Order: sequence, then structure tokens, then C-alpha cells
Amino acid sequence: MKNISLIALLLFALGGTKLSAQESILGQVNKADIEQYIALAKQNYVKRKIQGVSTESMKNDVSMAKVSYLDIFNASYFYRPQGNTVIDPVNPYNINGFQFGVNINLGALLQKPFILKKAKANYKVAQLEALDFDTQLVVEVKKRYYNYLQEKARLKVLTQSASDSKGVAESLRRKFERSETSLEVFNQSRVTQSSAETLKVEAEGNFLKAKDLLEEIIGQEIPAGK
Repeated sequence: MKNISLIALLLFALGGTKLSAQESILGQVNKADIEQYIALAKQNYVKRKIQGVSTESMKNDVSMAKVSYLDIFNASYFYRPQGNTVIDPVNPYNINGFQFGVNINLGALLQKPFILKKAKANYKVAQLEALDFDTQLVVEVKKRYYNYLQEKARLKVLTQSASDSKGVAESLRRKFERSETSLEVFNQSRVTQSSAETLKVEAEGNFLKAKDLLEEIIGQEIPAGK
């Protein structure tokens, strides 16, 4: 009866590891680490770089729209070497020097203010999208950081549980060999040990996934000891 109670207690402990892991991360949250990871994400995250390039492109569109007003003007230069003459039977004037002209397409000219206004609006939208992206990026970094801590704590708890269940199973095996416990209790301890090892392996995989996701967004490996 005592051995059965021990097995039941171990099963209860394994069932409560998820809650224990979640509660234990509160003391591990480091605000300095969060700020560092946010700064790294803003510096290295590829999607943010793409957002920055898009915003800069919209800004350049505004500049292009402004200078497009110069499209109505044209200038050219005709060069005639000294001493050479140019004879034009239709218009017998020597051509040399700058020629300046204005060609006005009324429709194109009237479109210029609207093109500029649209370019400015697109740039403003791009700026707001960049601001929203940074806000969401901060949230995502924190989310991945908290998940990393959670999986790290869960792995620690389940590793300890696996070690404890192994110790219990070994102890019951020796007792069974000495006929000090029943086959049922011994088999149950082996099932408990197997379950604990399975949970540990799953926790290892989840921890590695959480680590990879955090490293993806900050653009580098998590420092040792974090």
C-alpha cells in the first residue's frame, strides 16, 4: 500500500509539472534582456528591414513627384567648332550655343499636384505601417521570450521528474527482486518512468523550437546562460 501511494504521488507530480513550469518563470523575467532582444530584433529582423526599404521607397516617390514638375522644361546645347559654318538652306542661320524651350502638356501639368499628393499619402501610410510593425514586433519579441522561458522551466521540471521516476522505478525493481513488492506495483513504476521520459523528450523538442523562434526574431544566438 505504501508503494502504491508513492506511485500515485509521482503521477500527481508529473501531472502538475505544466502548472509548476508556468508559475516558475515569473522570477526569471529580466527586463534588461527584453529590451536587449527588442533592440536586436529592430536591428536584425529581416521583415523589419523589408518594411524599412518599402518606407524609403515611398519617400523617394515623393521626391520624384516634386521634381517631375521640371518635365515641362527642356534644354539643349549645339556645338559648332570655331571657324566652321553651318548652312541650312531653309533657315540660313548659324546654330551654336544653348537652346531652351518649354513644352506644356496641359493634362500632364494638371496631374502633377494630384500625383504629388498621392505620393505623400502613400509615404504617410508607409510611415504608419512601419510604426505599427514596430509595435507588433515588440509584442512578438516578448511573446517569444516568455514562451522560451516557459519551455525552459518546463524542461527543467520534467527532467527532474524523469530522474525521480527513474529512481523510484529502480528502487521498486530491487524490492521486487527481493519479493518485497508486487509485480503490479513494479510494472506501474515502469509505466510511470516511461511516461516521464516521454514528457521529457517532448519538452526538449518544445524548448528547442522556442529557442529557435526567439533567435530568429533577434537575429542571433541567445547568449549563454540566458
